Amino acid sequence: MRKAQPFSLIRLTPLSLLAACQPQLHPDLPTGPAAYDVLANASADQNGAYLLHSGDVVTVNVFQEPDLSVAEVAIDGSGNLYLPLIGEIRADGLSQAELSAQIQAAYANGYLRNPRVAVAIKSAMSSTVSVEGQVDQPGVYQIQPGATLLTAMALARSPTRTAKLDEVLIFRFVNGQRMGARFNLTDVRSGTAPDPQILPGDVVVVGYSSLRGVWRDILDAAPLFNVFTRF
Repeated sequence: MRKAQPFSLIRLTPLSLLAACQPQLHPDLPTGPAAYDVLANASADQNGAYLLHSGDVVTVNVFQEPDLSVAEVAIDGSGNLYLPLIGEIRADGLSQAELSAQIQAAYANGYLRNPRVAVAIKSAMSSTVSVEGQVDQPGVYQIQPGATLLTAMALARSPTRTAKLDEVLIFRFVNGQRMGARFNLTDVRSGTAPDPQILPGDVVVVGYSSLRGVWRDILDAAPLFNVFTRF
């Protein structure tokens, strides 16, 4: 009887093909310097104004129209609020001034002549960022001014062993439009790439590496291979 043979890594060669076959999350998103430009431009568009997001509660005052004014209305999970006559209005990612202008335009479209609208924040949710995908503890976390991508990773207890570190996405709403960019976490950690700043309302998604996933499965099962003996 021959001795048991150790599991050979040479047999894993076909796994290298998985890296080429694995689809990317949102492959159209910019990477490298262009990714940083997207976030920089998105931050500049805010002009220091607070941007509304789901969970915020606002007051909408329509001048000389008490029946249309609303003392308290919440922005729902889809980023919308609902007002008399005009119904659904997109609010997520807008400043108070931008939302006021949008509501004015809606009431001017067949309802009121020269409406004047003022939006005020009654209560704002804590500054939070969502972290999803291949992290140990996905969730919504409170952040402080100056928070970065590495901050978000630390809050989510770091990426998992199957995370695709060159596929870390940051999404941000600007003027009601969703913008996104792709970052390489390995480069950020090593200091060869800047650590991008994150803002309240951002969503961070860490991709999954099928190659790492299969590799972890093999390592976990490796002791089983040595149980068998070849005759």
